[in-house]
Amino acid sequence: MSVSVWDLTLYAGGLFVLFLTPGPVWLAVMARAMSGGFKAAWPLAVGVACGDILWPLVAVAGVSWIVSEIAGLMEILRWVASVMFLVMGGMLLRHADARIESDSALTRPGVWAGFIAGIAVILGNPKAILFYMGVLPGFFDLTAITWLDISAIVVLSFLVPFAGNLCMAGLVHRVRWHITSPSVLRRINIVSGCLLIGVGCLIPLV
Repeated sequence: MSVSVWDLTLYAGGLFVLFLTPGPVWLAVMARAMSGGFKAAWPLAVGVACGDILWPLVAVAGVSWIVSEIAGLMEILRWVASVMFLVMGGMLLRHADARIESDSALTRPGVWAGFIAGIAVILGNPKAILFYMGVLPGFFDLTAITWLDISAIVVLSFLVPFAGNLCMAGLVHRVRWHITSPSVLRRINIVSGCLLIGVGCLIPLV
C-alpha cells in the first residue's frame, strides 16, 4: 500500500465528521426509525452504504485521470479540500440553529423501499458529492495509489457511515423526542462545524 495508516485514519475521521453533520441521510434514518423502528431503518443504512461505495470509485477514477494530465494538481486539490472543510464548518456554525425538515416519502414500509430510499438519498446528497468529489483527493496522492489503497478507501467509505447509521437507527427510538429538539441540533451542528474546521486545518499538514 502506498497510503499510510495515518492517511487512512485522517480519512476515516473525515468520514465520521461527515456522518455527524446533519443532512438528508440523518433525516432519512430518523424518519424511518421513528416510523417503523430499527427494522425499517437498517435497509436504508445498507442503501446509503452502497452509495458510499460508488462515490469514492467515481472520484478516484475521474480525478486520477485529470491528475495524470496536469502536473502539480494534487497540491492544488489538497488546498481545495482544506478550504472546503473550512467553508462547510463555517456554514454549520453560522446556521447552527437550522432544523431538519421531515418528508413522509422516506417512511414507506418495506425492506426494498428502505434500500431504494437509501440509494436515492446518498446519490442526491450534495454533502456527499462535495466530500467525495472535492475533498477526498486532498487526503491521498491519487497519482500513486494502488488497487489495495483503493480497496481500503472503499471499505472505510462503506464501514464508517454504515456503522454510524446503524447506531443512530438503533438509538433514535429511545431519544427521538430529544434528538430533534432545537437545542440538541444546535449543539450537534456546533460540534460538527468545529470538527470540520479542525480536519480542514490538518489536511495541508499531511
